[in-house]
Amino acid sequence: MGYDITNKVILVTGANRGIGKVVLESFIEHGAAKVYAAVRKIDTVKSLVDKYGEKVVPLMIDVMDSTSIYEAAKIAKDVNIVINNAGVLKAEEVLTEKIIDSLEFHMKTNVYGLITMAKAFAPILKMNGGGVFCQLNSIASMKGYADFAGYCASKAASYSITQSLKESLDKQGTRVLSIHPGPIATDMVDVINLTEIAEPPILVAEALLEALKGDAFHVFPDSVAKKVGEAYQSFSKNVIESDIL
Repeated sequence: MGYDITNKVILVTGANRGIGKVVLESFIEHGAAKVYAAVRKIDTVKSLVDKYGEKVVPLMIDVMDSTSIYEAAKIAKDVNIVINNAGVLKAEEVLTEKIIDSLEFHMKTNVYGLITMAKAFAPILKMNGGGVFCQLNSIASMKGYADFAGYCASKAASYSITQSLKESLDKQGTRVLSIHPGPIATDMVDVINLTEIAEPPILVAEALLEALKGDAFHVFPDSVAKKVGEAYQSFSKNVIESDIL
């Protein structure tokens, strides 16, 4: 069942740069009434406010700080779609001395932050008719890489939580999307030296908008991600998206 974003209110975490910024702009250009630009520092979205006026509402959220999330939920009570885009990536090889610290750092943002966002905004989405909760995961949630093992592990956990949210939020009429980009041209991809094969962030925004028109759970936006999605399709249909128990 498709979801029309026209005149809807959106919230995007990490909206000041990279994928988050492009998603915010794309949703406004495709008819969203208002987008909460959820960021750690309000002044980082000034250029977006200057460009779009009242359609962009700066909102302080640090996904590592649960208090800031719940305080933001008290303000953004009119939200129809939550796009939890904010995340962190630090390169740390799996057998280094700091790998445990790296894993804890990634888990706090990429997993605990996701859970808190869902807990804070699920009641609001329900109150507003169901809506959509979108989680930016990664192809790294499906395949681990030694050079940034902590990130991959956290994204695998994030993907697992997203599946649980799909089951849980379906009961209140809230749709859940799991978005799995490959290398996308942002500051994050520079950390893992994949700039040469990275593709533009607009592909993520376009794929997300297209996915909302249908009923898919997974979204594979770019060429690398699509290859993963094609290989993963059978497993997803027969295991992830089926009631095997």
